Amino acid sequence: MEFAITFKGDISPQRTKAICRQAEVAGFDYVWFFDSHILWRDCYTTMAMCIEHTDRVRFGPCVTNPGVRDWSVAASIYANLSLQSGGRFDIGIGRGDSSRRVLGSKPMNVDTMVEFGYAMQKLVAGERVKYRKEIANDSDEIEIDLPWAPGHRLPIWYAAYGPKALTAAGQHGDGLILQLADPWLIKWFSDQALAARKAAGKDVNGYKIMAAAPVWVGDMTKARAQTRWFPAMVGNHVADLVEKYGKEGHTVPKRLTDYIEGRKGYDYRHHADKDADHLDFISDDIIDSFGVLGSAEEHVRKLKELEAIGVTQFNIYLMCGEEERIVAEYAEHVLPHFQRQTATVA
Repeated sequence: MEFAITFKGDISPQRTKAICRQAEVAGFDYVWFFDSHILWRDCYTTMAMCIEHTDRVRFGPCVTNPGVRDWSVAASIYANLSLQSGGRFDIGIGRGDSSRRVLGSKPMNVDTMVEFGYAMQKLVAGERVKYRKEIANDSDEIEIDLPWAPGHRLPIWYAAYGPKALTAAGQHGDGLILQLADPWLIKWFSDQALAARKAAGKDVNGYKIMAAAPVWVGDMTKARAQTRWFPAMVGNHVADLVEKYGKEGHTVPKRLTDYIEGRKGYDYRHHADKDADHLDFISDDIIDSFGVLGSAEEHVRKLKELEAIGVTQFNIYLMCGEEERIVAEYAEHVLPHFQRQTATVA
């Protein structure tokens, strides 16, 4: 199983660079960044800096979306970072939750998400792409290529919860991003993506499944206090699913929908904030289920369970405090328990 860390963009550039180097030495495989440019600092300039101070770890947004940058601008960024890193660059794509909503816009649809993914892959590979311009209300199509593109194959991961997005992730992506560490739910979601992939005639071997969640090594009372924000963040996606599909458990399991009963709204100004005031509805059971908490031995046990159901990458949302200690704890007490292959350059 691969291991990763994710920054949200609130740690100083100097400290971010140092943690990236620490993670690489520790044996982590990926460094991801939230891409929500209003709430936090631009992630791509920070990635460029960190790429120059690492040799092996891969980078990418977890996740970006099709609706905040002209697609030619996005592709130019990805191609340049792929070139700069020697191919150590992936992208995770979602519909655009915080990044869009904080601007007063709705998330994009799944079809656009997939269209964006293919366009990014082709442009980074140096191919020509026809796409819809969105600048200055110009909806005309234009055909472009990046003549300087590195010709790398850009791996695409899709973040998904709903049935249409899970189907798209299985059919069109290299990997699936699930913001959860609940083994039952991870299997319920990933089985749908894998079934869609198989039905499309694509090889399921090599398809990647990421479980992304916060962790805390240590006392459970402190662990819950530091990670209570995470189920509230996931609750935004669950609320979208309930609005679209209902909460009877036919399309979305009641195990996932029941916990948002007491949800009274969400303040995006405090997205992924452990001190936010919209966390009261989250129970301890949900915190324990969604994250990975407790002693190092408990972390190993839960991660082994995730690995057994097909998770290929565990991604630590490294934004709960004591970040350097968490990386060190994993380096010494967790990673040695897993047979791992170092991430390779595409």
